[in-house]
Amino acid sequence: MSESHVWDEVDAYFSERLAPDDEVLAAALRDSDAAGLPRIAVSPNQGKLLQLLAQIQGARHILEIGTLGGYSTIWLGRALPADGRLVSLEYDPRHAEVAAGNLARAGLAERVEVRVGAALESLPALAAENPPPFDLVFIDADKGNNPRYVEWAVELAGPGALIVLDNVVRGGRVTDADSTAPDVAGTRAAIELIGSHPRLSGTAIQTVGAKGYDGFALARVLP
Repeated sequence: MSESHVWDEVDAYFSERLAPDDEVLAAALRDSDAAGLPRIAVSPNQGKLLQLLAQIQGARHILEIGTLGGYSTIWLGRALPADGRLVSLEYDPRHAEVAAGNLARAGLAERVEVRVGAALESLPALAAENPPPFDLVFIDADKGNNPRYVEWAVELAGPGALIVLDNVVRGGRVTDADSTAPDVAGTRAAIELIGSHPRLSGTAIQTVGAKGYDGFALARVLP
């Protein structure tokens, strides 16, 4: 049995018992597939992890950079209190349209706002609105801009907020200091920023599972 097959079986076992998809989540994946969106949404157990992190934070305000079809957005949105708010930024209008339908089906349309456009344009516009500090920021967008997304996360988050940066292993290529690939260079720059930033304390974890060999970074915003 191949290692990847074992990873898939273990993930399936964990997800079935600890993070089972309900009809709303399953429909979100079906509609994303039907619309031709790439199959890069978080796995169920990763979605449950995001939800638990938001609940542990007591998050009332969440920022997501990279909506895709809204699968991770649903997991995060379900962690919010009734008066909570989630802002999700999505570059592709078609992705945002699919996500909006999925979020409406999930009963989250009143709590979740999907903003369409390049995140590096949406973020300064969001900052200009002077929103309440975000308690959790989930970054899962174009990897070349990861360091700029982390900088904006610090700008928009409050002390004690949690930043989650997804897909940081890049198939092991993150160790290649000579790589000119934007995803590798951007991820390395983000990791180095987290390690050197005076207002961040962070770590990164490698993972295996249904999404293959990957990992994520966690950073806490300091006072």
